[in-house]
Amino acid sequence: MASMTRSPARSNENVLMSDDEEARRSQEQFGFADAVTAGDKIYLSGIVAVLNEGETDIEASFERVYQRVGSILKRAGVGWDDIVDITSFHTDVTTQIEPMVNVQKRYIKSPPPAWTAIGIDRLIRPNGITEIKFVAQRSDTVA
Repeated sequence: MASMTRSPARSNENVLMSDDEEARRSQEQFGFADAVTAGDKIYLSGIVAVLNEGETDIEASFERVYQRVGSILKRAGVGWDDIVDITSFHTDVTTQIEPMVNVQKRYIKSPPPAWTAIGIDRLIRPNGITEIKFVAQRSDTVA
C-alpha cells in the first residue's frame, strides 16, 4: 500500500492571525487564530463582548464585536451575507439578547443564518458578557 501525503488542515495560507500586535501576542500565547479557512468555510474564533470599566451600554460592547468580525470577514475575503451560523454564549441571556439582536440586525440582513444562543455561568474574561462565534461560507463556490 502506498503512503499518501496529505496537506495539513491548517497552514500559514489559511490561518488568519490578528493584525493587531497586542491581540496577536495573546493569540500566540493561548494558541488560537482570528479565523481558519477550511475549503469553502471560514471558522471565526469566538469574540468576547466586554463592558469596559464604567460602561453600562451593552449595545456598545456588541457593536465593537461586530466591527471586529466585519474586519476579519473582509480579510478572509467574505462578507456578512456569507455568514451561515452563529453561536452565542451569554452570561445573562435575558438582558443581553435584545441588545445583541439590535446590533446584529445592522450587519446581518434577511434571510437569517442559523443561530444558537446558550446561557452560561461565566467567560474567561472577567468583564466578558457574551462570546460570539461565526461560521461563513464562500458564496462563489458551486455546491
